[in-house]
Amino acid sequence: MEGSLVLEDGTVVGGAFFGARHRAFGELVFNTNMTGYTEALTDPSYRGQILMMTYPLIGNYGVDPQTVESDGIQVTGFVVKEACVAPSHPKSAMNLDAFLAQHKTPGLQGVDTRMLTTRIRRRGTMKAALVPKGTDLDAAVRAVRRRPHPDTRNLVAEASCTSAIRYPGAEGRTLVVVDCGVKMNIVREAGRYAHVVRVPYDAPADEILRYKPDGVILSNGPGDPAHPDLLRTTVRTTRDLVGRVPLFGICLGHQILALAFGGRTFKLKFGHRGGNQPVKDLRSGRVRITSQNHGFAVDGKSLRTSELDVSHVNLNDETIEGLVHRELPIFSVQYHPEAHPGPWDNEYLFRDFVSTLRRP
Repeated sequence: MEGSLVLEDGTVVGGAFFGARHRAFGELVFNTNMTGYTEALTDPSYRGQILMMTYPLIGNYGVDPQTVESDGIQVTGFVVKEACVAPSHPKSAMNLDAFLAQHKTPGLQGVDTRMLTTRIRRRGTMKAALVPKGTDLDAAVRAVRRRPHPDTRNLVAEASCTSAIRYPGAEGRTLVVVDCGVKMNIVREAGRYAHVVRVPYDAPADEILRYKPDGVILSNGPGDPAHPDLLRTTVRTTRDLVGRVPLFGICLGHQILALAFGGRTFKLKFGHRGGNQPVKDLRSGRVRITSQNHGFAVDGKSLRTSELDVSHVNLNDETIEGLVHRELPIFSVQYHPEAHPGPWDNEYLFRDFVSTLRRP
């Protein structure tokens, strides 16, 4: 079945549907990874987005259900140059076409993804839609332009759990993960050091403290960190927890932490999505390669009078990649230390956080 990708700037690119065959709307973003498509498709941080892969052949090793990051596919649509129909891997349970169809998610292949990536890098991410053959394309462009941007929704509420979930882990400690759209590998990594309690994004501080946590992790997640609903809930809760328990922010959690200390965030032109972002630790001078997936960043100027110092910067665009409190056991990173997929250079951050906790 033929179809088209329609962008709000009027660009129309033809292709062939795979997976589910229906319309989809979202913010078109690109990811530069060669692998890790299963993790990307199921990463809640992609909620409300149409994901496009820059690598030309996707799906070579099929889909391993053990590598998913949530209960299902989170993207609204998937765009590739070519989707492999006959994957080869001993752990593969199905191909991409079957996986997307199972989760009622449309894909479009036969698309010049690198041309579109160049366009997005030049003009910025934009609203887009997948539409079937026969659609009035001029009307589709107008419809895309009229639709509200997904960031106007509380995407975190859509991705978060609605009640507390417990995960048995290492004895002696308890970590609470504030679920803003957490990847399961963050929960698994935390479970190496402690029992984990995953709570909804809007859980108040008193509820979190009832679990007697040794530390609190503010998770990754989708959308605008300064959404009014988050300012009233997660940001306020974070502010209430300062000085009462060690805090570790990851990705969106990093931005939430900055907002809790009076900082501001801003939307990047096309975001950081891939497994090869170089980040410099300003304290040691060491550079590590990081896995990232975010469309917003922290405004460093807004933190000049706060109690937070910048600890890490991105060497590609000099955006802030890490913050640390001058006195309290509080720090955050914009990237993903659990890195699934991606390099394992930064797993030490979980150990660093655990080292700030009381001994069991």
